[in-house]
Amino acid sequence: MEKKHLIGISFIVILSILVVQNPLSSQYVSSLKQSSSVAVIKQEDPLLKKITEEAEVREKAPQDAKIDPVWKALPGYNGIKVDIEESYKKMKQEGEFKENLLVYEQIPPKVHLIDLPPSPIYKGHPEKPMASFIINVAWGNEYIPDMLETLKKHHVYATFFLEGRWVKHNPELAKMIVDAGHEVGNHSYSHPDMKTLAAEKAREEIKQTNEMIEATTGKRVKWFAPPSGSYRDEIVTIADEYNLKTVMWSVDTIDWQKPDPSVIVNRVTKKLHNGAIILMHPTDSTAKSLEQLITAIKAKNIRLGTITNLMKEERILQQGNNSSQEGKLNSNN
Repeated sequence: MEKKHLIGISFIVILSILVVQNPLSSQYVSSLKQSSSVAVIKQEDPLLKKITEEAEVREKAPQDAKIDPVWKALPGYNGIKVDIEESYKKMKQEGEFKENLLVYEQIPPKVHLIDLPPSPIYKGHPEKPMASFIINVAWGNEYIPDMLETLKKHHVYATFFLEGRWVKHNPELAKMIVDAGHEVGNHSYSHPDMKTLAAEKAREEIKQTNEMIEATTGKRVKWFAPPSGSYRDEIVTIADEYNLKTVMWSVDTIDWQKPDPSVIVNRVTKKLHNGAIILMHPTDSTAKSLEQLITAIKAKNIRLGTITNLMKEERILQQGNNSSQEGKLNSNN
């Protein structure tokens, strides 16, 4: 009996040694100590306590891309949460809480635009304070240089949808648009009514334009804008076969009617919203209204960017540091 008792004690001693020496156990104990230390610091340090409280209020969940019954394909939008440790490090040097020193981590959604079935895009995410100019080009050559100059002056980049036939006859203007840093997209080859065009003809229009734009500018396009906004669901699917998303608009300048420039500015600003896609063409009215239009949009704290940038999931923060690449945002917005 005594022998069995001694064996039992020995087994317990050996087991205790193994548990103590187990690296997983050491990590667990260490994490408990760290958690306890943070809890103690939080109780003692009012700055850390304030950051922690703010983090709870400021956290936003990511939003998945989806097919909306009205607006069709909508991109997702990153969620955010405050990186408490990094924020504390920055503010500790200052010795006080400062909102602009908060460091955020962006949390991507689970469903992305690319995951959705083929569907047209009419606007960006409704919470993203950004809009895009889409400029459909099949004519209006004389107004393009002035429009490019205005966009350059205000550091604005647009997406120009180019007709393939136009690119063939105006390669230098097409190159000028790309050299200025703007994005280019597919606007068909000969400007047909895509809604009634046979499927094989539609494929020819899209394919030929892709090839013409790439051969002329060196750029592969990823967006398709059907002429006059006329399409059927099959056309959207055909464009998707060529890895093109179909782009429509939510705000129309109706500049082809050649209105007074002030009419264009009022028309756009009245209908302006987060995620707006603003349709325009190279016309005299547009060229003359563009500067005032840019100024009016920016005055509403809405940024302007290409369709690619509008569709990005990165959340725009008005205050704090953020970075979609590293998760820690480093530039003030």
